[in-house]
Amino acid sequence: MNDSAILEVKDLHVHFELEQVTVRAVEGVSFSLNRKRTLGIVGESGCGKSITAMAIMRLIQSPPGKITGGSINLRRRDGDVVDIAQLSAKGPAMRSIRGAEIAMIFQEPMTSLNPIYNIGDQIAESVMLHQRLSKKDALGVALDMLHKVHLSAPETRIKQYPHQLSGGMRQRVMIALAMSCNPSILIADEPTTALDVTVQAQILDLMAQLQESFDSSIIMITHNLGVISDIADDTAVMYLGKIVEQAPTHELFENPLHPYTRGLLNSVPVLGQKKQKKLIPIPGMVPSPTEELTECAFKPRCDRKGPDCDKGLPPLREVSPGHFAACYYEH
Repeated sequence: MNDSAILEVKDLHVHFELEQVTVRAVEGVSFSLNRKRTLGIVGESGCGKSITAMAIMRLIQSPPGKITGGSINLRRRDGDVVDIAQLSAKGPAMRSIRGAEIAMIFQEPMTSLNPIYNIGDQIAESVMLHQRLSKKDALGVALDMLHKVHLSAPETRIKQYPHQLSGGMRQRVMIALAMSCNPSILIADEPTTALDVTVQAQILDLMAQLQESFDSSIIMITHNLGVISDIADDTAVMYLGKIVEQAPTHELFENPLHPYTRGLLNSVPVLGQKKQKKLIPIPGMVPSPTEELTECAFKPRCDRKGPDCDKGLPPLREVSPGHFAACYYEH
């Protein structure tokens, strides 16, 4: 494992065994996350972004889901390296990691928060479990975290229930809950999807501030390229369960190599231009994840396909320093 890496995912495979078919949700994903860095994972719905995150947290429902291959190596605070993929999802070792060393912000805060407990009790529960504090001291930590996420009137909000808060407030509570035990890694799965634009910007600024304060690393999962460009140091582009391109974010936006990445960027409107560029949609449909691929999954939709595309699955290779692409026609 790289000395600077805090998390290293190697050749991760996640399958869902249904009655008649096998859904290959994640197929050979590999990446590293360094300390105090933000890795963006971007791709359209169904590409395996959230399943990758759930696998890291060992929250894949089994059955039908199962990690069928690969490793998820975490460098713990004490320096030991543990393969999360080999731990029992419900065992004490994984419970000591989940929430304390790796925390997650889920897509929809209303369904992530328990409607029958007030905000203070939900944050305090995690603090009591991982920090062994009394209920009174844990509520003190919860109140402090609500201040840090700039929630209005935190002394009042801590006694309220999720339905009494707006979407933006609930997302701030989720961030406070996730950061309450000072985790080394924060996984944010579409944290701004259900929020309006101004609240989105506030949440992204807040996450950047907390990352600076807590020295944490972030995995930002989204389909929004604007969010990625604003917050991520490095970006991985996923398509049908695979990473097809990975590079420093500025390099990826300035010099996209994979046809799918270029298609995503061509589909994004750019505000402020006198003459708005014509948006170019990606033709065709994503293949079914139940099919076992023998060639590039993007081939049916690609405008650069050629004879080499029949050679089989293109490997993710380093085209230039730090810039990887899985395409036969990018050099």
